[in-house]
Amino acid sequence: MASFKLTINNQPHTVDVEPTMPLLWAIRDVVGLTGTKFGCGIAQCGACTVHLDGNPIRSCSYPVSAAAGHKITTIEGISKNADHPVQKAWVEHQVPQCGYCQSGQIMSAVALLKQTPKPTDADIDTAMQGNICRCGTYNRVRAAIHTASGEMANLPKSTPKVGKR
Repeated sequence: MASFKLTINNQPHTVDVEPTMPLLWAIRDVVGLTGTKFGCGIAQCGACTVHLDGNPIRSCSYPVSAAAGHKITTIEGISKNADHPVQKAWVEHQVPQCGYCQSGQIMSAVALLKQTPKPTDADIDTAMQGNICRCGTYNRVRAAIHTASGEMANLPKSTPKVGKR
């Protein structure tokens, strides 16, 4: 066992775990954030997607030791009231059926829109290809991402904070 300092959703956590423990299990079982799901365990389905320093990763195969010192964001951390434009678009387009893959799908979509604010269908297909939906809602996913893109474009831009002079 070793002690690791993790910053998850802007909150500090210290976990005492094996260095090779997958980040997924530290997030779910040690920290208690259960929105991130276990799907395949081999980084192929995307259900376990979280952001590491803003980039989507598969937490089921990413060791805790490699995540220490980085900023981790889970589905619980993208908005306080499920009001992120991607989450709202997901509801508007009725994307989920069984819903199991949705936290990973949403995390990948959020990362895509941060990197590519106005994605094409090809951009969406490329970014989302590692997220498997057994219900086949891919067309709804694509439509929701386009809707969220438009909503995010209409959000006021944050203004830089000016220090005291």
